[in-house]
Amino acid sequence: MTIRSVFLGAGCFLPERVLTNHELARMVDTSDDWIVQRTGIHERHVAAPNEFTSDLALKAARAALADAKVEADSIDLIVVATSTPDNTFPATAVAVQAGLGITTGAAFDLQAVCSGFVFGLSTVDALLRAGNFRRALLIGAETFSRILDWTDRTTCVLFGDGAGAIVLEAQEQPGGRGDRGVLTTHLRSDGRHKKKLYVDGGPGSTQTVGHLRMEGREVFRHAVTMITDVVVEAFKATGYTATDLDWFVPHQANKRIIDGSVHKLGIDPSKVIITVDRHGNTSAASIPLALCVGLADGRIKRGDLVMFEAMGGGFTWGAALVRL
Repeated sequence: MTIRSVFLGAGCFLPERVLTNHELARMVDTSDDWIVQRTGIHERHVAAPNEFTSDLALKAARAALADAKVEADSIDLIVVATSTPDNTFPATAVAVQAGLGITTGAAFDLQAVCSGFVFGLSTVDALLRAGNFRRALLIGAETFSRILDWTDRTTCVLFGDGAGAIVLEAQEQPGGRGDRGVLTTHLRSDGRHKKKLYVDGGPGSTQTVGHLRMEGREVFRHAVTMITDVVVEAFKATGYTATDLDWFVPHQANKRIIDGSVHKLGIDPSKVIITVDRHGNTSAASIPLALCVGLADGRIKRGDLVMFEAMGGGFTWGAALVRL
């Protein structure tokens, strides 16, 4: 027998406001054709002025708890992956904890930009398997609209707001290939690439929030190689191959990056969950949002073998293989 972090349920939340490419074309020098051709994005959701990252996270958390059919007070660990917290401190996770009425256990934020959900999954998995906690809520939540330069057409068209959450529980599994839960995670970082994707502000440097800056071609050039590196490592660690996957749920940054990775890895395109067209890049929220969509429409089912992967600023990148 072995202890695995098993998925109990998932939930998500998207702000009501939808910003289309045609609307953006009235704000900056761009067009629907230009955006779709280069990114695959048609629209994205944008938080209202009074809607914070914690608000999105809390709504996604409540949906995940309802899907898992568990009470909030059974959660003893909350991890929020975000690059857009409500405050410098305290953590957005404690706002979610308070909103759920939980007064025990631990709650903290994790920051690995777009890779945040995968880094968070690896962290939660380690804590659950070590016996430190029994049941966890992992949330990816972002309001990237707050850190965009809305005059920069190369970045403002790419990102959106949203939140996705999953409930995980430490459970005994037989220890074989049919085990449910997190099977393996692989994380990487390389700080030499910082200036290719970063925010030009912060409390310790400029004392401002700053705006997102990106060298798009450089990010694209590295993305497929880095993504395939960690996915291949996950296959090696478990003995599975691309043909064994039921679903591939990648970070939703750019349709061309997803297509390139799928082709290089030999994954059947019909097994890929795509939401970038509707959500844009929601950073740490993109994987749980895509997972939620796949579960809600019935494509992803309990027992399916699913690969998650992401790459973000830093650079950070990672992959996780799970059986739901």
